[in-house]
Amino acid sequence: MLPCINWLQPFLALISSTLLTRGHNCPSSCFCPDHHTVDCTSKGLTKVPDSIPLDVRRLLLSNNWIPWIPSDFLFLYSDLVYLDLRNNSLSQLEPGTLSTSSRLVFLDLGSNNLTEISYGTFEESRSLIKLRLGNNPYLSMVGRGAFTGLTSLRELELERNGLTTLDVKVLEPLPSLRKLRLEGNPWLCNCNFARLFVWLTENRHKLPTGMEGIDCSLPLDGRRVPLSLLSEDSFRECRGNLTLTDYLIVIFSGISVSVAAIMASFFLASTVHCFQRLSKGSKGDEEEGND
Repeated sequence: MLPCINWLQPFLALISSTLLTRGHNCPSSCFCPDHHTVDCTSKGLTKVPDSIPLDVRRLLLSNNWIPWIPSDFLFLYSDLVYLDLRNNSLSQLEPGTLSTSSRLVFLDLGSNNLTEISYGTFEESRSLIKLRLGNNPYLSMVGRGAFTGLTSLRELELERNGLTTLDVKVLEPLPSLRKLRLEGNPWLCNCNFARLFVWLTENRHKLPTGMEGIDCSLPLDGRRVPLSLLSEDSFRECRGNLTLTDYLIVIFSGISVSVAAIMASFFLASTVHCFQRLSKGSKGDEEEGND
């Protein structure tokens, strides 16, 4: 009997540790007003604290110095619905970090040092309703497909970043979007911005500051003007411009047509040559028969 008890001791210790971690332990230097909330705001943290209850639902980590999030972070805290990482030192999001946040409703990554939001960053965050990405001054790239899967997202904040252009296809996978903040970015009113301008014109009701709250730099003199002073005619010179993709399509089509023409010519020439040889052979046979 005693050997069995000794054998079970590690498992009992593991179970008791898990039970203690779920809703009863509070990380040192943090405040836990209830079993489902952990408040570590303004604690000078340089990493995500240990011993966070596994059933935490609200996690407040704003105003610290956290430079990165472990890639398995949200996998451990599957009950998390509210995550505030505002005003930290995050420069990038590891692939898959947010891919298991199926219950997350609110996410604040504002006022960090993010430089890029890549494809599929929020792929499985289907419950996410509000996403804050504003005040990241080095954020200059939002990849196509960055918001794929965010079918419930209603509010997206991208204000006061370093964006000069934004592919309209980035916004297409957001059927529930009701509010979009884009003001305070160094937008360039060039041909790359033309399609976004059309989208914003059609969806101006989603802009809290309206078209007049967003401005862009004119390509000739760099003067910044509100979008409310522009129209689709302001980009009429872009209608005849081809993008890199268009040029590749044209080039590929030209090559394909040329190859097809060469093959058709070769086939036609071969067919004519065969008929000529057959014709000569028939005439030779007739002459031999007459002799």
